[in-house]
Amino acid sequence: MSIKSIAAKIFARKIYNQTISWANKPAETQLEVFKNLIDNARQTEFGKDHHFDSIKTIKDFQKNVPIRDYEDLKDYIEKVKMGEENILWKGKPLYFAKTSGTTSGAKYIPLTKESMPTHVNAARNAILHYINETGNANFVDGKMIFLQGSPILTEKHGIKFGRLSGIVAHFVPKYLQKNRMPSWETNCIDDWETKVNAIVDETIKENMSVISGIPSWVQMYFERLQEKSGGKKISEIFKNFNLFIYGGVNYEPYRAKFEQMIGRKVDSIELFPASEGFFAYQDSQKEKGMLLLLNSGIFYEFIKADEFFTENPKRYTIGEVELGVNYALIVSTNAGLWGYNIGDTIQFTSLAPYRLIVSGRIKHYISAFGEHVIANEVENAMKEATAGTNIVINEFTVAPQITPANGLPYHEWLIEFEKEPENMETFAAAIDDSMRKQNIYYDDLITGNVLRKVVVSKVSKNGFQEYMKSQGKLGGQNKIPRLSNDRKIADNLK
Repeated sequence: MSIKSIAAKIFARKIYNQTISWANKPAETQLEVFKNLIDNARQTEFGKDHHFDSIKTIKDFQKNVPIRDYEDLKDYIEKVKMGEENILWKGKPLYFAKTSGTTSGAKYIPLTKESMPTHVNAARNAILHYINETGNANFVDGKMIFLQGSPILTEKHGIKFGRLSGIVAHFVPKYLQKNRMPSWETNCIDDWETKVNAIVDETIKENMSVISGIPSWVQMYFERLQEKSGGKKISEIFKNFNLFIYGGVNYEPYRAKFEQMIGRKVDSIELFPASEGFFAYQDSQKEKGMLLLLNSGIFYEFIKADEFFTENPKRYTIGEVELGVNYALIVSTNAGLWGYNIGDTIQFTSLAPYRLIVSGRIKHYISAFGEHVIANEVENAMKEATAGTNIVINEFTVAPQITPANGLPYHEWLIEFEKEPENMETFAAAIDDSMRKQNIYYDDLITGNVLRKVVVSKVSKNGFQEYMKSQGKLGGQNKIPRLSNDRKIADNLK
C-alpha cells in the first residue's frame, strides 16, 4: 500500500466523522446556514429590496422572498454581469458558470469565493466516503479521467466566464495533478468528437483506475476505445479500472450496456452537482440515495411537485419532508440565489440521514391527459422491463402521441437498442405493466380506454448522438431529457 493511499484512508476517516457531526443535527445545521446567508446579504441590493433587516425567522423569509426561476432573477444577474457589486451577494462573484437553459437560452449562474470551495470539496468528499466505507484506496495511485467541458475562460468586468466543469478544472488539488487526465491541451479542445478521439489516444495505454462523467458521454468514450483497440473490453484495456463516478442522469438505464462494454462490474459513485450548487453525493455503497449536503452554504426548501403550479404552494423545510414524495427543489445559496427553483425534482429515500434520488425535472413530464408521468417512473419501468433479459439499451426518451393516424393516443418510447428484445410486443407490455403499477392516473387512462398501451419505436444506431449534434449540444454537460410533454425531440429523432 502506497503512502498516498494510507494518507487517503486517514483523511477519509476525518471527513466521515465531520459528516456524521452535521448529519446528526439536520435542522440545527440548516438553521445555522440560513442565518449566515441572511446576515451576509443584508446590505446587498437584493437584501434591501426584500427587507432582509426585518427577517428573523424562516417564515419571515418565505413571506418576503417569493420562489423564482432564472428569468425572475435575470435583472439582478445582468447588473452583476456588468460589474456592479453587492447586488445578490457581497462584492462580486469570482465566476459565472454558463449553462444551457431549456426556455431562456444561455443562463449565467454566479459562483463566489464562499460557494466555489463547496463544489470542489463535495466531489472530493464523495470519494473519501467511498474509501472510508470500502477500505479501497488503491485507485489513488492510478490515472483518473474527468470528462468535462473546456477549462478556457473569458473575463469581463473582473469576472471570469466558463462552463462549470471547466471552472472546476482549475481547482483540481495538487496531489491529483499528476494522476489527472486528459492533458490540459486536450481538455481545451472545444469540438466534442475531436476531443473524445484525442482523449482515447492519450489514455488507451495508461493505467486508468477512475473514470468520471455523464454516462452517455462516457459511453461514447468507451465505444471509441473499443474501436481503437479492435473490440477489447474496457477491463482488458484498463485492468485496474474499478471506480466509475457519474452525475447528471440516472445510471440505471445505462448499467447493463456499461457492464457489457467493461466486461465486469465496477463500483460507482453518484453525484448531484449543478451550476447552482453541489447538492448531494452517494455516501454509501449499501444505502439507496445520495446524502443531502446540509452544511455547504445552501438553504433548502421543498415544494410538492403536484402542488408546484398552484398559487402560493406550501414551502417545506428539512424537518417537514416525507419519504417517497416528489418535491421540487428550491435553494438559497452563498452565491446569491434566493428562493431559486433549480428545476429538478427529488424524492427522499431516508430521513436519518437525509438521502435522496433525483426523480426528474419539474418541467419534464408527460401529462397530456392528466397522467403526470415523471422521469423516475419511466426509468424504473425500463429497468424492470430489461431485468433478467439480454436486452441492452443505449438511450431512450418518451413522448405522447396525441393525434395518431389510427386508434387511441399513446405514449411512444423511442429507444436506441444495442441488443433488441426477441419479442417487441412482450417488451412493450412489460414497460406498460410497470408504468400502470407505478402511476395510478396512467392506469386509469389505460383502463378507461383513453390511452392505448405503450408503443415502442426503434431509433437508428447513434441516432441520439446525431440529434444532439444537430442541436449543437454534443458532449459536455448536455443530456437528452428522459421525457417531454411535446413531440419536438420525438419528431426530430424519427
